[in-house]
Amino acid sequence: MSQHEPAPDADDAQAAPDASAAPGAPVTPDAPATATFAQSMAEAARRAGFAEAVDGKATDGRTLLRAIGGVRGILEAVLPGLLFVVIYTITQNLVLSIVAPVVIGVVFSVVRVVQKQPLTQALGGLAGIAISAVLALWSGRAEDYYLSGFWTNAAYGAGLLISVLVGWPLIGVAVGFLMGDGVEWKKVPAKRRVFQIVTLCWVGLFAARLAVQLPLYYAQNIEWLGATRLIMGLPLYAPLLIVSWLLIRAVYAKPVAESQGTTA
Repeated sequence: MSQHEPAPDADDAQAAPDASAAPGAPVTPDAPATATFAQSMAEAARRAGFAEAVDGKATDGRTLLRAIGGVRGILEAVLPGLLFVVIYTITQNLVLSIVAPVVIGVVFSVVRVVQKQPLTQALGGLAGIAISAVLALWSGRAEDYYLSGFWTNAAYGAGLLISVLVGWPLIGVAVGFLMGDGVEWKKVPAKRRVFQIVTLCWVGLFAARLAVQLPLYYAQNIEWLGATRLIMGLPLYAPLLIVSWLLIRAVYAKPVAESQGTTA
């Protein structure tokens, strides 16, 4: 959900219902914009790992690993930041500390291109590293390497919070199109509540990152800032993703169970 959480590999992504077939967004020649929106929201849900919540399979370690991009996805998310903080702590050399994550980002991107994965996916992580490097070099302050991450977390948190306040939690919108449910979930109180709760949980994650890390940034405590960025990245993202899966899966499974009971 942020630049520090990997998107699933194209080869690992689970098949999901065609977003263009969602009841809430029928594909007709008269509504190309609606179809495009439905597809983009469904794709956002897949990239965030929510496809795994609706595939009907049991949640286990392999499912989680696949959802966060596999071993390579973890390395892409963790290694650049780890190299930066370790090298800077040892050498106090800003340029050297920035060169290492940029080089590893280029290597990861080249590997994805060679494997013929989508170019946007291959360059996405490298772009984030490059922006962080430029900000730090521009200011000459090592802590500014983490500045773009603050902007990203603030933007995601604010966007998700606003979506809940206006009654359209974005995770609900994305998962609804992924499920082929469109916006019909708005008519089901249980689904509405779950999507609000799940979206607010993600707001809490982004807010917690800012609350913990901004004081370290202003204190210029690079070592602890780098450490907390790693700790509050995948180690928090993965458990929250599992909780989100369980809540979403439960609310979508409930009508099925009820219908089976009625039939019996």
